[in-house]
Amino acid sequence: MSSPEAFLQIRDIVKNFDGHTAVNHVSIDIAKGEIFALLGSSGCGKTTLLRMLAGFETPSSGSILLDGHDLAGLPPYERPLNMMFQSYALFPHLTVRDNIAFGLKRGGLPAAEVATRVEAMLKLVQLEKFSQRKPHQLSGGQQQRVALARSLAKRPQLLLLDEPLGALDKKLREETQIELVNIIHEVGVTCVMVTHDQEEAMTMATRIAVMSEGRLLQVGAPAEIYETPANRFVADFIGNVNLMDGTLVKDEVDHVLVRCADCTHHVGHGITGTEGMPVSVALRPEKIRISRGAPSFADGEYNHAHGTVKDMAYFGSFTVYHLALASGAVLKISASNTERHRDHAIGVGDVAWASWSPTAQVVLTS
Repeated sequence: MSSPEAFLQIRDIVKNFDGHTAVNHVSIDIAKGEIFALLGSSGCGKTTLLRMLAGFETPSSGSILLDGHDLAGLPPYERPLNMMFQSYALFPHLTVRDNIAFGLKRGGLPAAEVATRVEAMLKLVQLEKFSQRKPHQLSGGQQQRVALARSLAKRPQLLLLDEPLGALDKKLREETQIELVNIIHEVGVTCVMVTHDQEEAMTMATRIAVMSEGRLLQVGAPAEIYETPANRFVADFIGNVNLMDGTLVKDEVDHVLVRCADCTHHVGHGITGTEGMPVSVALRPEKIRISRGAPSFADGEYNHAHGTVKDMAYFGSFTVYHLALASGAVLKISASNTERHRDHAIGVGDVAWASWSPTAQVVLTS
């Protein structure tokens, strides 16, 4: 369904390649100034959809409207948008200043206007003192900022980012994510980005669309996608999760009971279901507590299971435990390391208890 205030309207888009449907009846409304992420694994259709927005691919059916104007038939160079590629596509023989100015000069802008815009972009991305350097003399993060400045210099109505930080190492990518978001918000441009990196999407995007096999499985804010996934695929794709299959044995307005192999889940919300139906329970590792002894339920906590620590991994700020349960299933538990020294730490081979609150789980029917 389209919203009249939507700035970018993607309406029932389909793209077929030799009998294969790469994008399957996708409809999205994107607000002005939003950073919208298309998230999915390779081959899910996200890049094809981005290329249709850019004009590099033609939809088999459907329409794309930007600020009320249909983009059908417009070649890429006539569309009021810019696309930044993963490779950055900087001209190696040109300086930073000339790379940013290239598109403006090609567009026939007066020299004074070109100079003004280039200076503004250099200041925006904090590269004034590097303006005379060539791309090979810059770090990966600096090259990424040059590519962004060049994309924004023409003042596009829509900015398209294709795996924008994929060429950077993990630490630099994390540092650049917030920096990139701040620049985009400062300019006020509407942005659609494609990524397979869930952390990148969660950090940068206002909203996320999770794609699989050409379809949208769920669209929502990062917290919504993470905390209330619509189905097993989304729950498993976003972050780490424990998925337990079971049977719905009680369905009330304010709670349900799901019987699984190793425990009966008390869940503090109702679902639209039928008693006896098969369901899955999604439980994030960080929402589980681990202890040596059986937990106390004085605080209204109903859920628990016990087993043997099969494996554990220390990550500095947190430790991940793999708790082998009686059925053979393994429960992943993420515990924050709030103390520097733990005299009674749980180790591999120890019997331990896991417990979690009734609000920690999500019941999935698909």
